[in-house]
Parts: sequence; C-alpha cells; structure tokens
Amino acid sequence: MIRISIWAIALGMIIMILAMATGTGLRKEIRNKVIGFGGHIQIINYQPNPTLEQTPVSLDDSLYRQLRNLKEVSHIQAFGKKAGILKQGDLFEGTVLKGVDSSFNWSLFNSYLKQGHRLHGLDAQRNDSILISTALAKKLQIALNDKVSIYFVREAPKPPLLRYFYVAGLYQTDFEEIDNTVVVGDLRHIQRLNKWDSTQTGGYEIFVEDEEKADELASSLRTLLPFELDALTSRQLNEQLFQWLDLFDINIAIILIIMIIVAIINISIALLILILERTQLIGILKALGSPNVSIRKIFLWNAFYLILRGLFWGNLIGVGACLLQQQFGLVKLDPATYYVSEVSVNLDWIGLLLLNGGTVLVCLACLVLPSYLITRISPVKAIRFD
Repeated sequence: MIRISIWAIALGMIIMILAMATGTGLRKEIRNKVIGFGGHIQIINYQPNPTLEQTPVSLDDSLYRQLRNLKEVSHIQAFGKKAGILKQGDLFEGTVLKGVDSSFNWSLFNSYLKQGHRLHGLDAQRNDSILISTALAKKLQIALNDKVSIYFVREAPKPPLLRYFYVAGLYQTDFEEIDNTVVVGDLRHIQRLNKWDSTQTGGYEIFVEDEEKADELASSLRTLLPFELDALTSRQLNEQLFQWLDLFDINIAIILIIMIIVAIINISIALLILILERTQLIGILKALGSPNVSIRKIFLWNAFYLILRGLFWGNLIGVGACLLQQQFGLVKLDPATYYVSEVSVNLDWIGLLLLNGGTVLVCLACLVLPSYLITRISPVKAIRFD
C-alpha cells in the first residue's frame, strides 16, 4: 500500500507537470503566431466596422520617431492589406495580399518559412516576389518560383486589376486563418493599387518588450495619436481566440487541484497504514515517556520522506517526457483544431519548483489532522496490540 501511495503521488506529479508544460506551451505557441503576424499592437484608422479595404494611415516623422523611441517598444513596422483572387491555371482562391516594407521583422517569420527565401530588396525598387502558404500552394498546385496572377476587385463598372507575381517562398504557420488567405508581398504594390503616396500605409504593427504591458501601452498611445487613429491590441483584434486560450489556465488549475487532492488522499492513507503497523512501537514510546508531539513528528517526517520519493519519480518521468516531446515532437496534433501540428511544451523551471514546493506543503499540512490519531492510542492497549 505504501508503494502504491508513492507511485500514486508520482503519477499525480507527472500529470500536473504535463498539464502545466503542454497547456502553457500550446498557449504560448498560438499567441506567438498571432503576434508574429500582427504585432502586439496595431495602429490603424478608426473603423466602427473594420473591413479589408483599409483607410490609409500617415504618421509624420516626429510622431513616428516618438513612437519608435518609447522604451516599451521593441520594434515598429508598416503594413497594408488588399483583398484579391489568386489564380493559377483554372484554379483560383480568395486571398489577402499583406504588404510589408524594409522595416519588417523577418526574425519572427523565418521559423515558418519551409521553402525558398524571404523577400529581398524591399528598400529598393518594387519587388514582384511573394510568399504564399503551403496550404494555398497545394490547393492551387503552385510550386516554388512559379508565376501567378492576382486579381484585385475595383468599384463597378471598373474591371478588376491584374497583377503578376513570382513565388519566392512557401511558409506554414498551421494557423488556418493565416495559411488559407494571407500572401506576403511588397507594400508598394498596395500603395500603387490604392493610389496612396509613399508615406501612406494601411497601419503600423508595434512589438513591445513586455507583453504584459501591451494594454497599458495601447492606452497611452491613444493619447499621442491623431483623433482618427486607434491603437488596438492583439487581444482586441482576436478576442474569441484569446478567450479560448484563457480556458487553458482554468483547465490547468482544475487538473492541479484534482491531482493534489488525490496525492493528499493517498499519502494520508499511507500515514494511517504506518501508524497501524507501528501501533506497538507507539505504545512502547509512550510507556517510556515520549510525548505525543515527538511521536507525531516521527511519522510526519516519514510521510515527508514518502512524498519526496513520489515527487522524485514524478519529476524524473514528467520532465523527461516533456524534454523528449520538446526535442523530437513525438505527439502530433490536428492543426485545424489546435493551430499547431505537434504538442508544444514550455518548461518553466520556477513554476516547476513552486509546484513541487506547494505539493509538499499542502500534503504535510493535511497530514497534521490524521497524525492526531496517535494521541488516541493507549500505551497499555498498544503494547498488547497484534
């Protein structure tokens, strides 16, 4: 029974570690994808009902420098969007051309690039290269370096505008909303299609040093920007997705509570078994004058040793499984449901230490009451106990 109790504690710790590591890992990976493609904050023209047809944004040099020099801001980049229809042969698909310029931070995008190369020469003349997703490439049977056409709809009775592009690279984020629609190209195409000048863009994406301060920074930015512009956080732009991610924290908390309760029950049973098995010893110690407090400490220290044994094996197996998944990606997921192709793991060592420490303290605190059974044992009956 004591061995069973030890392994029950170990199993509970394994489940808690896996729940915490995979839950926070999946949450972090999805957040990174959303933020990598849109920034922590977007400065766009205020629109009560946002559409893909953007109203141009133009920041004067002094305001742009002021935003860029804010200590909370790590990077700022311009972007623009234009809806169109991507066509290859007899196949076509609705798409959104996202225009970027030389300020675009490719370090966040490089991990998603599967084939080809990123866009070069964005600070020189207009670039006709684009990056499309592997999903779109598969649907439209497009290969690397292929020439493709995109039709951009205009107001009637004007005919659609046709533009030709060359596929420079294929990317994959496993995020359906991005992979099925977004094509990355030169911002100057957006400016030309919308008849904007070189200072006008669809908006600006801002990346912050501390993600926790994004809401606070967005509020302060609204006081700096002209009245027609708005600063929206990634959460405001993707409210439903972030509400779904918040459920991860609730699920993790529920699992931790259940597993700690199971651990408490098992170690309490183990303590009671120890007391029953050592009833004669307790009687002898009491007959020799040992106080109840000292005897209780003996059993509590023994229970503490059993808890540590369970935590040792639980941590060894749990952390080992996380490291294996982190290194080899053994467990796969459906990207259409979870936005990632494999279980993401985030090992927070401080959180792991707190989890172990909290488990030990809670279990020992709950063992104080069962240990009072020792005070109820009569020395005379205990010595004769068989």
